[in-house]
Amino acid sequence: MKVLATFRASRRQPWLQVAKSAVATIAAWLVAGWLIPGPLPVFAAIAALLVVQPSLNQSVAKAIERSVGVVAGVVIASALALAFGQATWVVLLAVAAALAVAWLLRMTTGTANQVAISALLVLSLGAATPGYAFDRVLETLIGALIGFVVNLVFVPPLALSPAQRAVEALGGEVAASLDRLAGALESPRSSAQLEELMITARLLRPMVQTASDAIASAAESLTLNPRGRRRREELQRLEATLARLSPIVTQVIGMTRAVYDRYEPSLAEEPTVRAIAEQLRRAAHDVRRVVRRTNPDPADPPTASIPALTAPLVIAAPSSGHWILVGSLLEDLRRIHDTLAEPDAR
Repeated sequence: MKVLATFRASRRQPWLQVAKSAVATIAAWLVAGWLIPGPLPVFAAIAALLVVQPSLNQSVAKAIERSVGVVAGVVIASALALAFGQATWVVLLAVAAALAVAWLLRMTTGTANQVAISALLVLSLGAATPGYAFDRVLETLIGALIGFVVNLVFVPPLALSPAQRAVEALGGEVAASLDRLAGALESPRSSAQLEELMITARLLRPMVQTASDAIASAAESLTLNPRGRRRREELQRLEATLARLSPIVTQVIGMTRAVYDRYEPSLAEEPTVRAIAEQLRRAAHDVRRVVRRTNPDPADPPTASIPALTAPLVIAAPSSGHWILVGSLLEDLRRIHDTLAEPDAR
């Protein structure tokens, strides 16, 4: 299974991506072969295939990377071929020289590899003439342009739905963690249950990273996308929601850790602790309310549900054995309240 994981993805790429790659490659081959008679238009086909990416922004970056790499590789290979011929050792020298030049110019790994591959292909497939080198550069530019045009005509899909699901999943789990923590304060818990509570809370951090990556992919899909202008506001709501949830995750993990470290069965008998548990449930309610604002339902607008973490908390002096934990929980509750408060109400 580990061997399969090295070359198999967790899910198939969209069929539209496969179709676009095939169309771009075939079109580049036919157009370049018609415009530049001679050797097979391998460079055009490869350029078109590489330029068709999941987003237009990635297509532009790949087109630049491919074009720069080909131009550099063709120039290096042509210069060495004109000077020394096309012996086997010249091919090896060209590859080494291409990698060295890419390193000196601090090119990216993809561009550096492209320089070396282009030099290898020119010496393996072509003639050592200036005209051949120019044709291959032109052929590459044609293929890159066709690849970008195909990607533009068949507009790449927007990746907002995965980001929406990731943020909603994070918000739901944060709210659930607050509810679970409230339950642990309201009734006694065993050591195993406290351990499970701590492990579950720590799993929030990977969910934050997943949501952040999903939002980054969504932003990438919107860049240069003709349909992206109408969805910018949705992306901004997701970014704002994640920005509000991230510090709450830190507070939830800290509160859970404090309960785990200083837990005693007598906690449930402390009136202040019960009041804190109620505030935790209110905070869970408000977290769900914030998440709903990222994808409002016209039939059930989020404004219909007011924040619950607004009632004043009146506490009595806790017993000497619990005052450290109570103080820690109260401070974290205050921070959660500040984070959940409306921006204009802070």
